[in-house]
Order: sequence, then structure tokens, then C-alpha cells
Amino acid sequence: MNKPYLVVEWNDTETDAQGWLVVHNFIKGYTGGGTRMHPSVTREEVIRLAKAMAYKYVANDSGTTGGCKAGISYDYKAPDAYAVLRRFLIAMMPYIDIGVSLGSDLGTKYEDVLKIFNEFGIEIPLTKSMKHNPAVLHGIKEFERLMKTSIDGLPLYDAVTGYGVAFSADEAWKFKNGKGGARVVIQGFGCVGASCALKLSQLGYKIVGISDANLLVTCDDGLDVQKLLTHKNGYGEMDQDYFEPNYTVRPNSDWLHVDCDILIPCALEDVINESNADTVKAGLIVEAANIPISSDGDQIIKQRGIDIVNDFVANLGAIRFYDAVIFGLVKPDPQSVIEDIEKLCRKNTYRLFSEAKEQNRYQRDVAYEIFKPEVSDLVEFADPSEKVQLG
Repeated sequence: MNKPYLVVEWNDTETDAQGWLVVHNFIKGYTGGGTRMHPSVTREEVIRLAKAMAYKYVANDSGTTGGCKAGISYDYKAPDAYAVLRRFLIAMMPYIDIGVSLGSDLGTKYEDVLKIFNEFGIEIPLTKSMKHNPAVLHGIKEFERLMKTSIDGLPLYDAVTGYGVAFSADEAWKFKNGKGGARVVIQGFGCVGASCALKLSQLGYKIVGISDANLLVTCDDGLDVQKLLTHKNGYGEMDQDYFEPNYTVRPNSDWLHVDCDILIPCALEDVINESNADTVKAGLIVEAANIPISSDGDQIIKQRGIDIVNDFVANLGAIRFYDAVIFGLVKPDPQSVIEDIEKLCRKNTYRLFSEAKEQNRYQRDVAYEIFKPEVSDLVEFADPSEKVQLG
């Protein structure tokens, strides 16, 4: 299962945008993954992301869903970004309607994805059998209700992935017998980076550096994460007008130069690579972003003996939220959702670190064995009378 099951290429008719839908595998006719929009997106990247999603769904421990991913090579800040996303999803609608469940990822918003689905009579992508399953339909209603709720002042959907990363980081740090008040650097301050920073600060960690698309802000005494969160803009960027006098502003490319115990990349792929992996100062990397370490960079991290919690173990909060509620695996309230994610992330992280220690092996190598997807089903073909009307 190293090759993707399906790769679909899209070329926009009105801009130079290009996009790809990649399905790595189906389980019971169903597959899920986010939709990424960024100028750097490539076909190869989307293939790698879809594979990671297949592993992530094994770690998700639900047995309901395969892995897929969509990516659009376009500027997510462009005025017509929503229109480009809409045209892409319309092109993918035949796949979406039979059980390719696309959500949001870097550069897109889940509410926008759902709005486009709703425009064409789709609430949430489902297989034919799921569309006629009363329990699943009830779960969808509960999921939609929970999408309107908050926890710790954050929309629940914006919190779940970052909180899961924080729980994974805490479990790994405790396994390493790390000292209290460990110093953390967060690269990327969108939904995942911001919620991860907030939860880690609640758990007693000191966030000494945060970078976004514009800058890096550092403070040896720890940043006021809540204040930075309250005043960030819609792109996840921080507002310098609200920085404290003891904060230092540096170029956002300097995030690897900050002394820290734990490093958490939360944005783009391959940001740790052959050119900079030897400068990592942390003893633990927790991958909040998907594939943030290139294969060449990973060999350097491995050789240096730096511990990692890899992406499909750490950042599965959003898909666990979706599966656990829709398939009735958890009580549908915000606190139960977070407690369920915490339990799963801690369990997987402890298992990963325990087996890596016992085998004296690098965590990523172990993760690819213990969470390897073994199922690749076919799609469920919809009834010909159940067609999506486009246009």
C-alpha cells in the first residue's frame, strides 16, 4: 500500500491554480482528509500527505475510514481564494458524494468547505450505506451542533488538533523524565499552533518562542499565550501592538535558533530539512504539522538522537473528533471530546515511546510499523438516482 489508490489532477479554468485529490485507501468505502491551499503545494506533497492520513486513521483507532488528502497550489490570502476552493470542490464532487470526506487544512476553513458542500445538497460526505444509517445520521447532527460550541474560549474544532498535540508532547516529555516548566517553541500560530500553545501553557510549560508568517517573538520568561491569541488576526498572525516590553521580535526564519527543550512545527511541510536539521536545539520534536521534516532532514534528526512524536500520532485530534462523534464512540459534549482525544493521544504516544525504547529504535521507524494500514477496500457505488446536481 505504498502507492495511492487514486490521484486526480485539476486545472482551474479562471486562474493558474492547480489542485490534486489523492486517495491512499478506502475502508468500508470511506476515506477522509483535509484540503490544503498554499502556493507551495505540489502533487508529490499531496501524495505524501494522503499516505500519512492512512496511517493516522489507524492510529485513530476507529476502523471506519481510509486516508486521503486534497491540495490546491494557490495563495490562500488571495481575494478569490474562496472561489478557487469552490471550483476545486465542485470538480471533486462526484468523489465527495460517494464517500471521499474532505475537510480543511492549512489555508482553508472547515466552515467554507461545509458551506460549499451544503450548496450542493451535501451536509457531510457519506457512503451510500452511511446515508441510510440512522445512528450515523444522528451522529452528524451531534457533530454539527458541537461545531458551534467552544472550549477555553476557542471554537471546539479549532482546539481539538492543537490540544491533542499538547497532550502528546506532555506524555512524551514525561516519558523522557523531562523537568517541569520545559521551554517550548511553536512554529506557526494558526488554529493548531495557537491551541497547542494555550494547552501547553495550561499544563505548566513555558512557551519561549512563537513564529507566524510575519515574525518570531521570543521571551525567556515565557509568552502570554492567551493575550497573543486574543489579538491575532484571521490568518493566525500576531499583532505587535499587544506585545509586552520584554518580548523580542526577530525574523520568522529564526525559529530554529531559539534555545528550547521541545520544538513543535505547526505549519508547512519540510520546514526541517537537510539544510537546517543540524541546528535543532530541542531534545524532543512533536510534529503538529503534517510531514514537517523532510526525508533527508529526518535522517539527521535520527542520527542526532533527537526524539520525535511523529505527525500521525500527534495531530489526529480533528479526525478523532469527527469519527468519535459521528460513529457514536464518545458522549457528544466538548469536555468528553477533549478527554477522548487526550486518552487516545497519550495512549499512542506512550506505546510509541515504550516500543522504541524497548527496541532501541527511532520513533518514526517504529510508528510506521505499529500503525501501518492493512485495509484497502473499494468504494461503495451510489444509487444512480442519487446524483449531485452541479450548476
